[in-house]
Amino acid sequence: MAKCEVCNKGVRTGHRISITRSQVSRRANRMWRPNVKKIQIRETNGNVRRAKICTACIRSNKVTRAI
Repeated sequence: MAKCEVCNKGVRTGHRISITRSQVSRRANRMWRPNVKKIQIRETNGNVRRAKICTACIRSNKVTRAI
């Protein structure tokens, strides 16, 4: 599965809960997947490589994009 190389954000698992008459009647397994993009980044030594980075890390400038 996809995982962010900066913050290690990965797949989270849990239950989808169906509620009727204020009681938990059914539970179905589900997964929450991170929004991971494959982008080119520039490392500290100047090398350019592809990496899987989540959009939260891209927006917060934790990596520098090589364009």
